[in-house]
Amino acid sequence: MSSMKNFTKALTFFLAIIAPLLIVTIALRQPDNDRAMLEALKTKYLTEHQSGVDHGKMEILQQDFSNPHEITAACLSCHTERGHELLQSAHFTWEREAYIPGRGVTYLGKKNLLNNFCTGVQSNEGSCMKCHAGYGWSDKSFDFDNQFNIDCIVCHDNTGTYKKAGGGAGYPVMGENGPDFKKILASVGLPKSENCGSCHFTGGGGNNVKHGDLEMALLTAGRNVDVHMGVDGSNMNCVDCHTAENHVMKGRYYGVSSTNTQRMSCEECHTAFPHQKSILNEHSIKVACQTCHIPVYAKVNPTKMYWDWSTATRKKDGEGYENLDSMGNITYASIKGDFEWGTHVQPEYSWFNGTADHHLLTDKVDTTQPFLKINTLMGEYRDHNSKIIPVKVHRGRQPYDTENLTIIQAKLWDKEKGKGALWLDLEWERAIVEGMAYVGLPYSGKHDFVTTEMYLPINHMVSPASEVVSCKECHTPENGRLAALTDFYMPGRDRNFMLDFSGKMLLILSLIGVAVHAVIRIISARNIKSAQSH
Repeated sequence: MSSMKNFTKALTFFLAIIAPLLIVTIALRQPDNDRAMLEALKTKYLTEHQSGVDHGKMEILQQDFSNPHEITAACLSCHTERGHELLQSAHFTWEREAYIPGRGVTYLGKKNLLNNFCTGVQSNEGSCMKCHAGYGWSDKSFDFDNQFNIDCIVCHDNTGTYKKAGGGAGYPVMGENGPDFKKILASVGLPKSENCGSCHFTGGGGNNVKHGDLEMALLTAGRNVDVHMGVDGSNMNCVDCHTAENHVMKGRYYGVSSTNTQRMSCEECHTAFPHQKSILNEHSIKVACQTCHIPVYAKVNPTKMYWDWSTATRKKDGEGYENLDSMGNITYASIKGDFEWGTHVQPEYSWFNGTADHHLLTDKVDTTQPFLKINTLMGEYRDHNSKIIPVKVHRGRQPYDTENLTIIQAKLWDKEKGKGALWLDLEWERAIVEGMAYVGLPYSGKHDFVTTEMYLPINHMVSPASEVVSCKECHTPENGRLAALTDFYMPGRDRNFMLDFSGKMLLILSLIGVAVHAVIRIISARNIKSAQSH
């Protein structure tokens, strides 16, 4: 009898103490195959690429080049097919062929699309082409079929010394202050993050202005800013993920892209089921990895959140001026208007299926709406291709034609004053007339400013696992992260009478069942004792 009691005590102790500890240990333990996968990824991306070619020994690269086009010709004399590839690359064409429902086949890209930062490149090519992978695109006459207009060095310089000239239509600084081409050509190789960042970190007019999750700090910051690029972590380069096949880069920027092709995903390395808890893996069916793993962006330097063009052209003592905040950010500039900045910004969230639409210069402005969408990310809960993603929403005000109801493309830049460039002459009307004439669209002579929004998916600045979004930040009835997405039921946030009633009834029935079971046990125990006593 005593041995049975001891066994019962031991079993009770095991079930109450030891078993839960074992369950927790197993749940928290990372299986050996997962550890091996992560170690293999780290080894892969920490291994520095070794070039099989010493370009410093190539005689054709040792000459004194008089212009950059000659450098491209030298590159193509060995890399014979690369020119044809680049001529088809979006980095050179700045447009893509795509099918957009309701529009049909389109040819859209940075070349002709609007944004609510510097508004658009048309009539401003001389300045904007500082970020073009080519030379000489200053106006409509640029030859997109000429291989020698390609700039090879901007992506393949490994010295960090190659710079494009401001207002140089894509050309580098030349002359005595220009780059040492012999040194650069002797060390060309795979693009480094510095190469990509020279454009992608500074879009919109400065470091981190546009994207919020792409900035110069990524080159030197730790894994607390980005676990992939952190110098004390995997220290990955952009091209480790943004791989290329025949110069077609993987990855999409949906300020200008439209189709669900050539996209990147976390699952390519981390698989579709990266978590040990099945409930977390189930989330990944409708929730993108970035939604939980990027709780904030603009972790180091601020990003621009609002741009009001309507206040531009103000002067002091007849001259343009700027105002700065305590951190040195421009809060007002006569050439651009008012700005608002943010750091450690919590993303907004959107359904996204990988496709997008864009507001074109010829589209009509609906003045009955509170704002105009410069781009529209497609998707909804019922779409099996859609997932919830984090986005930066950049808001602003930009000019539109109040009679024709179209967004205006203004001329912003020129080399000389007096030619209608807003940034030089500080006159809206002349800038609008010149810009609309350049794009060949009518202007009624009357303009005002419309509120706009632009949606930029957040994919970088992935936080360490210890800092991910917690369950209660979404599953809460008030002010949750996903409060704006109301087309689906989320436990902990939403109320549903039938579900709530069913849950309460199950709880009540469970309590009744426990109580009945306890009563039966008590009665049975008394009957057993009574029988034993007799």
